[in-house]
Amino acid sequence: MSSDSMRVELLLPFRIFLRRDRVRRIVVETSKGSYGLLPNRLDCVMILVPGIFTYETEAEGEAYVAVDRGILVKTGPQVFVSVHHATGGVDLGELEEAVKRDFLAIDEREQSVRTVLAKLESGFIRQFAEFHNE
Repeated sequence: MSSDSMRVELLLPFRIFLRRDRVRRIVVETSKGSYGLLPNRLDCVMILVPGIFTYETEAEGEAYVAVDRGILVKTGPQVFVSVHHATGGVDLGELEEAVKRDFLAIDEREQSVRTVLAKLESGFIRQFAEFHNE
């Protein structure tokens, strides 16, 4: 790999979402704002917030991926991005629709799981209190 490009791997919990060589630049969202990464930037670790992950290759041009919270690690020409969820799109308009469709469905499922867990926890506490009082 030349010193004017990076290798990017975008990792989800159970699979590799994308792997690209010869990436010329990356833009990510952190709690402190947007950051751009070029190949010769010093090694770093960044905490990512939900947002648009942008990367550019000579072959594809600029590409966009919506990502959930996660972490980015740059070491030499290697960049590893690990996130909970990711959705790719051809352009920003399509990506916006995909985010609405995919991420909102995830939020609804997570809310349902939280509700069930809260009910289980309150039931457990109630039973524990009854057992303790006997």
